[in-house]
Amino acid sequence: MPGKERVGIYPGTFDPITLGHADIIRRGAKLVDRLIIGVTTNSSKTPMFTPDERIEMVRAEVERLGVPNADVVGFNALLMKFAERQGANIIIRGLRAVADFEYEYQMAGMNQQLSARIETVFLMADVSLQPIASRLVKEIARFGGEIAPFVSPQVRDLVEARVQQNGPKGDY
Repeated sequence: MPGKERVGIYPGTFDPITLGHADIIRRGAKLVDRLIIGVTTNSSKTPMFTPDERIEMVRAEVERLGVPNADVVGFNALLMKFAERQGANIIIRGLRAVADFEYEYQMAGMNQQLSARIETVFLMADVSLQPIASRLVKEIARFGGEIAPFVSPQVRDLVEARVQQNGPKGDY
């Protein structure tokens, strides 16, 4: 795309942002001139953090990563509409496992039908980070497990504080 700015969107709920997300942000930012991390809601998920808390958490992580071409924007809309409003021409998605691929492949096909000018690019998660999922991080934290291998120290502190606020689950 000579002469045209490459704008990528990396969408997600980021509840919380993990080291796997950070890896995709760092690597995705190398592929585009501008990377927009779109923090969204997902009605099928029960979030631990509010949209504003997640946006601030992701902003802090992006700043710690030192990714100068990344912006964090909250949205609650169809991804392709959001991407068009942001002037994006690439959607970046991270893949951890075959199950991710099946879902993401279907979504990429639907997104292609909605906007043929926006391409979806899949990045495989670093092998050491493949098992990490926000859902599992929250579950481990709620049951008193150690989440330090999966999130930054700052995010760990936020998650642990929220677990204490809401009350942990299970017997330790």
